[in-house]
Amino acid sequence: MAWFRRKRNITDETPPADRKVRTEGLFVKCPACGTTHFKKDLEANLNVCPNCGHHMKWPTRQRLAHLFDDGQYTTFDDNIVSTDILEFFDTKSYADRIVQARKSTGFNDAIVCAEGNLGGRPLIGCVMVMEFIGGSMGSVVGEKVTRAIERAIAKQRPLVIVSASGGARMMEGTYSLMQLAKICGALARLDAARVPYISVLTDPTTGGVTASFAMLGDINIAEPGALIGFAGPRVIEQTIRQKLPVGFQRSEFLLEHGMLDAVVDRRDLRKFLIDALAFMAH
Repeated sequence: MAWFRRKRNITDETPPADRKVRTEGLFVKCPACGTTHFKKDLEANLNVCPNCGHHMKWPTRQRLAHLFDDGQYTTFDDNIVSTDILEFFDTKSYADRIVQARKSTGFNDAIVCAEGNLGGRPLIGCVMVMEFIGGSMGSVVGEKVTRAIERAIAKQRPLVIVSASGGARMMEGTYSLMQLAKICGALARLDAARVPYISVLTDPTTGGVTASFAMLGDINIAEPGALIGFAGPRVIEQTIRQKLPVGFQRSEFLLEHGMLDAVVDRRDLRKFLIDALAFMAH
């Protein structure tokens, strides 16, 4: 019976919670097809599954670096921060949520505004931060987008906004909803100044963001398979009491029904934007 006895090892004294798997974090499983990929290979492919083409979530900093030439850009209006003017409280206070979101994401709010070059052409670019309270649009997001638009007008530089949002930020109530009208007014001035604006919609883009600047570009493009809409599919089904079509509110469905101008693979996005801006500049 001694043959079957397990020899005691000093590592057995280590509590299971303190043990680390050496391969932890090295591999990523595609949520669409289930294929496992080496993380570095997936990052080199811009977080697009090489097997099925599924576009996974992409960190904001990586998206910004990919958007601008050589990954070089300068952010602006970083110091604008939200305040809990309504003293909103659900399971925790809104003030605590803001502090937690800043700590976990490293951003002050749900959007980053920057300027640099794209294809050698000066550009104003904004990228939303989905990890910051669901990429929700509060007064700070509205103010920063409006300022980015005004900067694009003043400098006569094209504007690109990459959206990823759950919609308006309920913790700010009417203050959040007011941003829709403010941004739309600024975009009307941008259009009057004949400055190009391209909107890039990623998964997901919903609610008040879809109802405002995300769908008001001179060109509206989206990544494949992105969820795009105002109300969610479940809410719509419960309201109209009908089963929705397969693929409803996905990029390809919206393109087919005239709501988008193009569905562009992430790996082709830079070239598409460079070509589109070169065309619009003339």
